[in-house]
Amino acid sequence: QVDPVESGGGLVQAGDSLRLSCAASGRTFSVYTMGWFRQAPGKEREFVAAINWSGILTNYADSVKGRFTTSRDSAKNTFYLQMNSLKHEDTAVYYCATSRGRLPIGSDEYNYWGQGTQVTVSS
Repeated sequence: QVDPVESGGGLVQAGDSLRLSCAASGRTFSVYTMGWFRQAPGKEREFVAAINWSGILTNYADSVKGRFTTSRDSAKNTFYLQMNSLKHEDTAVYYCATSRGRLPIGSDEYNYWGQGTQVTVSS
């Protein structure tokens, strides 16, 4: 059992920045990837970014490439999603989730999910 917990969501204006955190606890030795997903109202959950446990390898959706950065603080066992130049279309509930796979983009390859944190970008 792995327990990811997100924090850091909020209401910002277009062009602003926001940083999400994901603290992981439990049987983290079984985890290879921490992924970030988002789900907007009426839409399917979509892949945003992924990072391997060591923090060396990353993968990003085209829609956020160059604006979002994911990283890891190994001392705190916490992962981050730095979101810059936010757009109205980035508005969604953001989730972190763990996977044993190598940076997968499919949500079905992630097994433990956080509760989600709301990000709202006003235009």
